[in-house]
Amino acid sequence: MKRFWREVHVVEGGIRLDDKPVRTPGRAALMLPTPALAEAVADEWRGVGETLDPRAMPLTGLANAAIDRVAADPAGFAVGLAVYGESDLLYYRADGPAELVARQAAAWDPLLDWARRAFGVDFVVTSGVMHRAQPAETVARLGAALAAYPPFALAALSPIVTITGTLVGALALADGAAGAEQLWLAATLDEEWQAEQWGDDDLALQAKAARRRDYEAAVRFLTLAR
Repeated sequence: MKRFWREVHVVEGGIRLDDKPVRTPGRAALMLPTPALAEAVADEWRGVGETLDPRAMPLTGLANAAIDRVAADPAGFAVGLAVYGESDLLYYRADGPAELVARQAAAWDPLLDWARRAFGVDFVVTSGVMHRAQPAETVARLGAALAAYPPFALAALSPIVTITGTLVGALALADGAAGAEQLWLAATLDEEWQAEQWGDDDLALQAKAARRRDYEAAVRFLTLAR
């Protein structure tokens, strides 16, 4: 799409390009839940050059997802995302070397300890990558905590969970019990360890940088949507 508008306005939570309202791909009005998020999305439209590039508009994309995909069935969307509670990154530890084991414990145990206190649950933590079933009550309570969030928060939590591999960590972030940088470092701990041992790979670094951009956009969206 070529740029056809001169000015972008926020009008009662919606975005207007000159006098035309912006709509989602599903043709719903692009309405934002907070003034801060509305202005941030409007800034993405203001920054469009001659041609619209959706990849440069992550907040708009997340807003579209919240309205078209999540809001239609928030409970069902939450159920699909809650499956990460059954195989969370934080459950599966290395059995060596000792330094890696210690790093994982230092970064991951505080997140699990927070969830134990917050939800009254416990976890099966194991060495290796073979699946170990978690207590049914644990999975249910993590899912219920996720389902309590509104559609715009769920839209942001989805990439946060999938990029980091940890539902527990994402819930801690949403609750304010963990910071964005803390969660990112926890999620990429194993990658950093491998890089320290064997060196960096250019393609891997590019992929990681792309994931980091998506992660930071989702965190910003979650913050602005509150």
